[in-house]
Amino acid sequence: AVVSTAEYGVETIRASIIQPNEALRLRALKACKDQADKDRVCGEEWLVSKTGAYLPGAYEQVVGTISAYILTENIALHLEALQSYKDRFGVERKSGEQWLITIKESEAFVPDVNEQVVQVVNISTLTNRQYCVILDPLGEDGKNKLGQRKLVKGDKSFFLQPGERLEAGIQDVHILGEDEALILKAVLGYEEDGKYRAPGHMWMVRGPCEFIPSIEMEIIDRRIAMPLDENEGIYVRDIKTGKVRAVVGQTYVINQDEELWDKPLPEQIEKLLSTEIDPLADRNARQQNQVAKARRKHKVVTYRVPHNAAAQIYDYKAKRARVIFGPDLVMLAPDEHFTQLSLSGGKPKRPNCIRSLCLLLGPDFMTDIITVETSDHARLALQLSYNWHFEHKRDPTDPSYNADSAALFAVPDFVGDACKALASRIRGAVASVPFDDFHRHSARIIRSSVFGFDDNMKVKGSFKFNANRLVITNVDIQSVEPVDQRTRDSLQKSVQLAIEITTNSQEATARHEAERLEQEAKGRLERQKINDEAEAEKARTELLSSSPCLLLLRVLARPRLRHSHEQSPRRSRDRLP
Repeated sequence: AVVSTAEYGVETIRASIIQPNEALRLRALKACKDQADKDRVCGEEWLVSKTGAYLPGAYEQVVGTISAYILTENIALHLEALQSYKDRFGVERKSGEQWLITIKESEAFVPDVNEQVVQVVNISTLTNRQYCVILDPLGEDGKNKLGQRKLVKGDKSFFLQPGERLEAGIQDVHILGEDEALILKAVLGYEEDGKYRAPGHMWMVRGPCEFIPSIEMEIIDRRIAMPLDENEGIYVRDIKTGKVRAVVGQTYVINQDEELWDKPLPEQIEKLLSTEIDPLADRNARQQNQVAKARRKHKVVTYRVPHNAAAQIYDYKAKRARVIFGPDLVMLAPDEHFTQLSLSGGKPKRPNCIRSLCLLLGPDFMTDIITVETSDHARLALQLSYNWHFEHKRDPTDPSYNADSAALFAVPDFVGDACKALASRIRGAVASVPFDDFHRHSARIIRSSVFGFDDNMKVKGSFKFNANRLVITNVDIQSVEPVDQRTRDSLQKSVQLAIEITTNSQEATARHEAERLEQEAKGRLERQKINDEAEAEKARTELLSSSPCLLLLRVLARPRLRHSHEQSPRRSRDRLP
């Protein structure tokens, strides 16, 4: 078609081909009537969806070609009205109104010029093991019920309407086993099985079962039963009363009114519990850096007391202490704590070197270095080793058993206390004797100062501290060294001189003894020779007197024997009788 006007000039208009599922969008350049004989105003837009060739009028402008959206059972179209109008289905739409177009309305949908496609909506499908909660669901009047919730259970398929959204997506049905439970809380007041549940009320649902929460409730927590051995336990706190208790040796599920309680412990006790140090075998390696393991604080605190040791547990609520003797397993109640021992260590003893949760009962030894001064002002460093053990009642039926057991922990640092007390006794005894006497009788002086004397003025065999039942059984003097260098040099010279004198004396005595023995041996040998010659002469005399013929022959043969002896002395000597 050719259009010729004075205002627009001459223009050739070509027909537009409209395919199936397409529409042509037109705009009026000025007020006119379209080919359907409908009045159009300037700037108005409309669609032509009739399949075939379409030749626009002189005052019509082709804006573009719009393709249709193909809708299926799983796809829907979310539309929004750009202005108030009546849609193709005869429904009045307000500006800003939103709605869905599904396959029920049209298989292929071309949006109108007054409609805007917000998004393509996919169908939501629930299996028989799923459910979902829709927020702000669409009511029967076509409007969203703001603030309300709607529960949808499977097996079901649906499209989310405009304004609707899923609370937590599609969720699986809660399947609870025999050892599982759900903690529920009512968010709305409702009645269930003849029982009214007020908002905020909490309860627990135990398995085995399948559970789908309604819109009047919410799931607070999912809890699993904890199987506990007879030597295991957990701390549980009642959130209503605040009371804490220990659950030991059973399979337990924490209910809606309970929670796990973390037991706090001092940092040093945490380190002692988490390090793998044997208090008995590794008692000399306590200062080494050990890798600590994290403790699960809601677990009941346990501690293995080794053999021949004791641990004190104090209950701050009941205000009483109990003593556990090993080998045994200690399990702390919620209000109980360990009595930590801080002992002296090193040589000489320094406080707070050894920390432990148990008290070793011995027998054992402790070594200390003390400085003493004699009456003539000679200062000496003594290294002493004390053998010790604790004496206590072994029979629990004894009336004094509890008091005797508690006395073991009466002295916090029994090592430092005992070493100071013994060192004081030794200093007092050494200060009353001169250096020479102490040097000769050091063992007797030290032992008598520690143990004391009995009624017979003999040194006792032990010394007991009545405050904590500690018994000292022996004192070993490992070394005695002067503190002053000049005294040390003089002592060393005197010791060397004494050793040299003793050595020379022993050598002279040995030499004199050897000479005496040699002279005695020589005298015995000479005496034996004389006796032998006398015996031989006596025998010869007896032989001659008993046989005169033999004597004559020997006298005649003597010159011949003497001649042969001169020729061959060795052979003649061998032939003599």
